Amino acid sequence: MEIVPISTENYKIGFIGAGNMAESIAKGVAVSGVLPPHRICTSHSNPSRRTVFESVGVKLVPNNNAVVEESDVVIFSVKPQVVKDVAMQLRPLFSQKKLLVSVAAGVKLKDLQEWTGHSRFIRVMPNTPSAVGEGASVMSLGATATKEDGELIAKLFGAVGKVWQADEKLFDAVTGLSGSGPSYIYLAIEALADGGVAAGLPRKLALGLASQTVLGAASMATKTGKHPGQLKDDVASPGGTTIAGIHELEKSGFRGILMNAVVAAAKRSRELSQN
Repeated sequence: MEIVPISTENYKIGFIGAGNMAESIAKGVAVSGVLPPHRICTSHSNPSRRTVFESVGVKLVPNNNAVVEESDVVIFSVKPQVVKDVAMQLRPLFSQKKLLVSVAAGVKLKDLQEWTGHSRFIRVMPNTPSAVGEGASVMSLGATATKEDGELIAKLFGAVGKVWQADEKLFDAVTGLSGSGPSYIYLAIEALADGGVAAGLPRKLALGLASQTVLGAASMATKTGKHPGQLKDDVASPGGTTIAGIHELEKSGFRGILMNAVVAAAKRSRELSQN
């Protein structure tokens, strides 16, 4: 069956599920100008959630059936445990001209395709910094999703951060690194701030310095293209303060601990996706 291309001039997107991730993507897409908000729709019974979407001009429709009927691209952004039920309910409405997308963690393409009877599917693994336009998203294309479909979705998710394409078999590792990774960094920020307080800084100043230092270091790594080892060496002068701090981190196995955290989270993701 020939796949009908989606018109990049006037296509519409709809969200099944109007939670935080849907909100982040909808806002990012609208604010960046990738898509005017009147071409985005969702449905929710909670007035406060409706208000959030209406505030950026997103169209609210009566139910999920209407979301599918209104949209060329349908994004499943419901909790993983309800994806199957929702997909099965909406199955009769999916035609091959619609592109389906899932951001549900741990739900595999083969299951999504089976539940919807639809293979024009793209699975995306975003992370929570998408809410502030600094997300890291990885996508994998289903059986009949085209290269053009992939480019379309990369542009949508590019509105809330950076996007990579990878084989779905890597998604458990992606979950362990970028999916769970923000929490590791929040722990690091909190610990740096505690260290600042222990060294005599007021709490508010310590927290501000810690947060901005992590942001600045990440920006240096992404914008300079230098290897992080080189950036580390650039700061660590002979016999100085930085190398003294690095020595303490190395004695405590800092790098090994972070590596173990990613591997443990990836392992847990693999276990959950097999349930």
